[in-house]
Amino acid sequence: MILLGFDIEEFDLPMEHGKTLSIADQLTISTKGTLSILAMLKAANIKATFYCTAKYAICQPHIIKKIVSEGHEIASHGYYHSHFIPEHLAQSKKILENLSGNNVFGYRMARMMPVDESEIKRAGYLYNSSINPTWLPGRYNNWRKSRIWFFDRSVLQLPVSVSPLIRFPLFWLSFHHLPMFVIKWLSILTYRKDGYLNLYFHPWEFEDLNYPEKYGLPSYIVKNSGEKFIKRITNYIEWGKSKGYNFAKSIDFAQSVISD
Repeated sequence: MILLGFDIEEFDLPMEHGKTLSIADQLTISTKGTLSILAMLKAANIKATFYCTAKYAICQPHIIKKIVSEGHEIASHGYYHSHFIPEHLAQSKKILENLSGNNVFGYRMARMMPVDESEIKRAGYLYNSSINPTWLPGRYNNWRKSRIWFFDRSVLQLPVSVSPLIRFPLFWLSFHHLPMFVIKWLSILTYRKDGYLNLYFHPWEFEDLNYPEKYGLPSYIVKNSGEKFIKRITNYIEWGKSKGYNFAKSIDFAQSVISD
């Protein structure tokens, strides 16, 4: 399986780069990107997982309902994107379940920060996809973490995919910068070794972010954003389907592992 995950959050990234963006503008960017993603997935006839913050869901409940109505999974991305306390784990789960009408089984911590697995279990999650098992300067060093799924305190861990040996991350930034033939080659190597891929992106990547006066984002983030990124991910999906790979929701993979 190839698991596509999209982290729907308040677009607070400009704040990290000294810009101020109203909550209304943050939500608008994320919503436009989410609608582009939904259209892309519908055209490809595949399903995915949307990790949503409770803050976004409360403000945009119609988008949550649209995601569910089109057959995708809703998982939790916390209560807020820029603030966390352990109580948010259960609170966000309850809010997302009430708004979506579905059970919420999965969690992903904002910015892939560490989270106490005991708290994850206590909040009732089945799986956690909060580990990027590589080294990202200034963010995390997870070199010693398992590259593939494992259990921690009875919670299934679904690390995002990195290549064998050198642990090159197959995450959102890689899809902006690497030639697509390199991405596909790394995907094949990783899939053959692990038997699946777990990839993640953000809705705001599918919007044109090349407005330095408004967003203040560096070139390495805005490169190939917007329509260019839609074309790159569409191309990747078409390639994956041509190779016979199945695209699935994270809960489908999680349940297959647990049942085995």
